[in-house]
Amino acid sequence: MYKVAVAGTGYVGLVTGVCLADIGHSVICVDINEAKINMLKRGEIPIYEPGLDELVKKNVGRGRLSFSTDLAEAVKASEVIFIGVGTPPGEDGSADLSQVEAAAVQIGASLNGYKVIVTKSTVPVGTGEMVRRIIKEKSGSEDFAVVSNPEFLREGSAVHDAMYPDRIVIGCSDKKAAELMMDLYKRINTEVLVTDIKSAELIKYASNAFLATKISFINEVANICEKVGADVNQVAKGMGLDTRIGNKFLNAGIGYGGSCFPKDTQALIKMAEEVDYDLKIVKAAEEVNKLQKLKIINKLEDVLGDLKGKTIAILGLAFKPNTDDMREAPSLVIIPELIERGAIIKAYDPVAVDEAKKCLGETINYCKSIDDAVKGAHAIALLTEWEEFKKIDFSCLGELVCNKIMVDGRNIFDREFLEGNGWTYRAIGRCIDV
Repeated sequence: MYKVAVAGTGYVGLVTGVCLADIGHSVICVDINEAKINMLKRGEIPIYEPGLDELVKKNVGRGRLSFSTDLAEAVKASEVIFIGVGTPPGEDGSADLSQVEAAAVQIGASLNGYKVIVTKSTVPVGTGEMVRRIIKEKSGSEDFAVVSNPEFLREGSAVHDAMYPDRIVIGCSDKKAAELMMDLYKRINTEVLVTDIKSAELIKYASNAFLATKISFINEVANICEKVGADVNQVAKGMGLDTRIGNKFLNAGIGYGGSCFPKDTQALIKMAEEVDYDLKIVKAAEEVNKLQKLKIINKLEDVLGDLKGKTIAILGLAFKPNTDDMREAPSLVIIPELIERGAIIKAYDPVAVDEAKKCLGETINYCKSIDDAVKGAHAIALLTEWEEFKKIDFSCLGELVCNKIMVDGRNIFDREFLEGNGWTYRAIGRCIDV
């Protein structure tokens, strides 16, 4: 068992700390936000992440997990210190490292013996060197090691991803620290890759940029399918059976969002520019993603004509299911554009309404159920593939709407079933015959 401190209690820091406690370590999660720490001490979880509340309760009860605002004391009491703070995009798209720098300053000022400092946040190449320099300057010591240990957590399944990862990457030039990190994770059964720090830092960005590109690629294929009369679901299935390609991230739709893919692709593009390289493929993936979000509006106009005065029921506001995260959600592009065209919006999301209100204000009508949202609607647009929506009873739903029109932005419904029951159905890459 190791004594661990985690700086930051957002998605990365909190999930990392809680899961490390669950595999047996003694963990202190630290945040400068006193209100957030007080919530956690009361057993309240500041983010929506399935399964996280149960793990917090269990490990606090076992005495393996605690919460504090005092990073200095946590550093002194720990052998391993994770930096899991936010790295939001700056105005130019590059990662804002101010929170990482602040954490490094405090860690360096509190060093009281050999420590392993682990960068868990997504950071550009060279950050490990910066962290090392700051800690050395503030501590006056070289009795520490810096490690890059990028996270690969998906919101909505972050607990599972932390406990059952595809791989663990440890970027480190210090053999002692690398062995400690491997021992720290020994109860997690997966492949461990030990690299240099710069390679580890780049692995995270390269992975997310590749996945974002894969999504944009299948969306471009979907757009071709609409023009030639093919079905993108069948095309994607045929592609995915090739083991070199695989079937993951080949779901056509209205594009990606969230806190990772948009931020990390922008940061990688900026990183490339700084070394005088033009990252053409990733730039194209970004452009496709921006345009893809507007496909829903085009399809609504195809079936309704002028949208002025038309009531559109929006199902799903969060950028993906099993989270309340609204960052870069397609709904934040689609809904304002619909309003601009005169549409009246009624929206329902199982968990993201409170977060959506912070972004959209009172410009739309927030509903408490699917039925409330679709009642009197001229069309329904599905933006987030929540499990609840996959179980919709369309015979009942058809009695509530003005028009039986479904625009499916995530391709989750059965076209033949809906059209066979009197619905006009539009999806992405599979609903236009030529």
